[in-house]
Amino acid sequence: MNALIDGIEKEYSKHICGTYTRFPVAFVRGAGCRLWDDAGKEYLDFLAGIAVCGLGHCHPEVAVAISEAARKLVHVSNLFYTYPQLELAAELTRLSFADKLFFCNSGAEANEAAIKLARKYSRDTFGPGRFHIISMNDSFHGRTMATLSATGQSKIHKGFEPLVEGFVHVDFNSVPAVEAAITDKTCAVMVEPVQGEGGLNFPAPGYLRDLKALCKQRKLLLIFDEVQSGLGRTGSLFAYEQEDVTPDIMTLAKALANGLPMGAMLAVDEAARAFTPGSHASTFGGGPLVASAALATLRIISEPAFLGRVRETGAYFISRLQELKERYSFIKDVRGRGLLVGLELAVPGAKFVSKCMDRGAIINCTHDTVLRFVPPLIAGNSEIDEMTGILEDVFKEEVL
Repeated sequence: MNALIDGIEKEYSKHICGTYTRFPVAFVRGAGCRLWDDAGKEYLDFLAGIAVCGLGHCHPEVAVAISEAARKLVHVSNLFYTYPQLELAAELTRLSFADKLFFCNSGAEANEAAIKLARKYSRDTFGPGRFHIISMNDSFHGRTMATLSATGQSKIHKGFEPLVEGFVHVDFNSVPAVEAAITDKTCAVMVEPVQGEGGLNFPAPGYLRDLKALCKQRKLLLIFDEVQSGLGRTGSLFAYEQEDVTPDIMTLAKALANGLPMGAMLAVDEAARAFTPGSHASTFGGGPLVASAALATLRIISEPAFLGRVRETGAYFISRLQELKERYSFIKDVRGRGLLVGLELAVPGAKFVSKCMDRGAIINCTHDTVLRFVPPLIAGNSEIDEMTGILEDVFKEEVL
């Protein structure tokens, strides 16, 4: 460990809560698919802040939007109207199923808003006592008390019991399991169209459509958590578009403002009407600065040609990983859509993440054995070749 890192680690431990296990690197600059640390070492970034920097680091058009907004108006309050917020809301509703939305600062906050809206709508429509939400095992919805309670992972719950009442967990990809869990207390079903933190699990054909039909039959709201899968990540603007289904509520964050903190909860008008003045709020949600960054981001990501390139690059990446799978028996599976890609191993993946980092490539491991690749959506075949070359070198060491 170099002296610079040793020093910053000590200062972090003095001043910052230890909620993260950090890699021994401090980044000081980024551009496109590249990062540089404080020693000048260059890295190929296939994590993108965990699917946040969809347009890469310091995208020039986003940087200009941020700079212009910072010189014009940064913050007032949601007690007042601002034009960037309105323009962004109009664009998001135009591009999606939704009629209305609520802005906030993160995925967890967006999911909190979705949970509150589902409960409020159900109470207003059906009366009290109907507040349970069914979510999925291996899901991840955030780390606030309500969203960690919605999350279907016991390791996330540990130490925070008692959890918020009203969340029931069933297996992903099983409509019968959801149906069996519905009671007269159920108000909604909450699901990620693609489970990210749960190991990159994709929906079985027809699963989400059948879930929507069940929710409609039982008068339940269907909530899609697209915090990770949304905004071009799977090769369509929203992952639900590939499943011929629409939700009643959807949550977004991560790539929405290309690195600035922003989330959104989108809803059909029937559900959205349950939010009235005072029923929910966010001090910073949809402020002029972040809304300007999000508008610049969305205008690029939503272009059909851009999304087409994401699909093409993703298909090429999966083909290269399939080649690796044929050569290394400890690779169990390759799966992905667009540039949301996973490589499932028969062994723990943490050591491969560290070895890639040593070679100047940033990835991560989820669910213990799944290497996750969520590069900037601007990555091309040359970056794919570079990444797979590094993986090849790392995997060769495993079999020596």
